[in-house]
This record gives sequence, structure tokens and C-alpha cells, in this order.
Amino acid sequence: MVEIKEVLTKKDVAKWAKYPLELYKDCPYYVPNFRSDEKETFDPKKNLDLKHCDIKGYLAYKDGKLVGRILAILNHKYNQLNNAKTIRFSRFECINDIEVFTGLLGAVAKYGKENGMEVMHGPWGFNDTDREGMLTFGFDERSTYATNYYYPYFAENMVKLGFEDESKWVERRFSIKPYERIYTVAEKLKKRQKLVDIAETMSVKKIIKQYGKKLFDTINDAYGHLDGYVPYDDEMRDKILSQFGTIVNSRYLSVLVNEKDEVAAFGVVFPSICNALIKSRGRLFPFAFINLLKSIKNPTELEMALIGVKKEYKNSGINSIVIARIMKNVVEDGITNIESNPMLETNFNIQQQWKFTENKIVKKRQTYKVNIKDFIKE
Repeated sequence: MVEIKEVLTKKDVAKWAKYPLELYKDCPYYVPNFRSDEKETFDPKKNLDLKHCDIKGYLAYKDGKLVGRILAILNHKYNQLNNAKTIRFSRFECINDIEVFTGLLGAVAKYGKENGMEVMHGPWGFNDTDREGMLTFGFDERSTYATNYYYPYFAENMVKLGFEDESKWVERRFSIKPYERIYTVAEKLKKRQKLVDIAETMSVKKIIKQYGKKLFDTINDAYGHLDGYVPYDDEMRDKILSQFGTIVNSRYLSVLVNEKDEVAAFGVVFPSICNALIKSRGRLFPFAFINLLKSIKNPTELEMALIGVKKEYKNSGINSIVIARIMKNVVEDGITNIESNPMLETNFNIQQQWKFTENKIVKKRQTYKVNIKDFIKE
């Protein structure tokens, strides 16, 4: 018998936050999130997304043992912007038991139905910087920090339960070598478009102070039409920028500014902190912090995070300027492993921009959807 309990107490939150570490304790491909971030999911003072989202967390028990968790997210901003009636499931981890799957997903569907929702879909996070998508290929590859690992049975059970495919992403691993022709073309294009890469002369701290808002204007402009996207408000922008400044190495950043002092395009690649998180099991203190700083200052591997181009520069080729600067520094610094975070299969522009590099798809992931009335059969 499976028992589903709502997360209500601090003790429940602690169990909910820690459960993935138990499920994946013997899995070498799993990268934990910061445990403090997991706990802050339920704290309105720390989780700014709760200004426009209602949530409920659930724990699953079988024979008295904790066997799963899930989070239901009613993202009112997304629903209003898209004239939708959807509820998201997120932070979904459990054992390979179809009854547990049904119980946890059923709790989310019931909560959605009670609030007039018609479709349940996920795994989606609160926003585009959150972890999203369920792994469907690449189960023998380590996750990046920005993505969740899933055992193969997750996708198999979603199909068994009648879920349909929704959004799909691919993740690529790049061969690191000099691309001299691209460097030359990028420099000519930069002069022709009258663009300046301020990351070549300004510190990350100064860029954030002077161009932080403009960076997010470009993000919202470039990504606003993509699946599941929720625009960032000023308070969320400031929080992300404060975190951004602590983990970005300026050699792996490009910010192109035009004659109007607008951010025409930008790109950022993060030093990978996966090994430090694995060793600390998601704890930041006391020892992980030192390892994290080492990973940021002297990285041996990188995660490609974001490339954004304003709509007016679409198909202009200026994304190659961004890529060329970062890749040149990657080569000079002797980095041998660089992997992308998820790229939407339907985002043709971002898929095309990697044609000049040697790369291969190492992982795939997707979200699933189901009509609530079909899932809850009373």
C-alpha cells in the first residue's frame, strides 16, 4: 500500500530535500543540487518564484519506508501569459514502482484539478534557470550541474501511464581544438556590425553593475518564445545576477554591445562544479566551498550555459563572435571537456550555430504531458 503525505513540517522538508541522495547513492552519474537550495524551495523569503507560484510537496511511503517525492507547481504567471490551465510536476524522484509513480503524479493531478487546471506536464521547474526535462538517452553519462539524472525506468513508466511527449532537448559534448578560420571571420563580423565585446576589458563585477538589466532584456527577448519560458522580474534578475558574479570566470564570458549601448548578444560558459558537489553530497560547508572555489578559478571542465541574441540580430551571424571568443580562451587554457546544457530540438537557430564545431549528442531529455481528466479516473 502506497501512502502519499503532503510536506507540511520542517521535518518533512528535510526528508523531501534529502531523498534524492538516497535514491541515487550508488549512481556515479548523479550530481546533487545544493541541499540548502532544495530546502529553500518552500521558503517564500528565499524562493522568489513563490510570488507568482503556488506549490505543494509530497512524500511517498511504502511499508513505512520513504520511497519517493514530488513537487506540484501552479505557475500563475506562465498560465496567464500563455492562456493555459496547466500544473507542473517537478523534483520527481522515486523507486521503480508503478504504484508509487501513480500515487505521486496523482497527488499533483488532484491538486491541479482542485484549482481548475486541465493539463499536467513536466518535469518543469519554476523558470528557465531551473532543472527541467527527464532523461531519455545517455544514462551512462554524468549529469551537468544544471540538469537532473534519471534512471531509465522513469521514461518507461511515463509511457506506461499514458503520458504524451512534449518538449525535447539534446545535450552535446564538444571537441576542443583551434578554429582559426572562425576566429578571423568573427573579428571581421564584429567590426562590420560595430560591436564591442566588453568582456575583453571589463570585470564580471563591473559588467553586472552596468549591464545586468540589459543582459536580462536580451534574455527575455531571445528566449521569450521558447517552451515553458517565464520572463524574469527585477527582483529575480537581481538574485540571479548576484549568484552569477560568484561563479563566472571572465575568460568564458562574451557580452557584445552595439553603438546604442545595448546588449546585442552574450554567451556564458560556467566552470563545472559537479565533482565538488558529488564529493560533498550537496553540502556547501565546511569543505565543499573550498573545492568549489578551486573549480571556478582553475576549471578542468566547463558547462555551456546560455547564448542569447536579440531578435533584431537574428540570422546575422553574431553568435559566432560570442562562440569564437569563448572557444579561443578554452583552447588556450587547456580545457579538454566542455558540454552543453539542454538545447531545445525545435530551437533551430541554436542547433545550427554548432555546425562548425566537432560535437556529438551525448544526452537527450524531454517533458511529458497528460490531460488531468484522463489521468484521474473517478
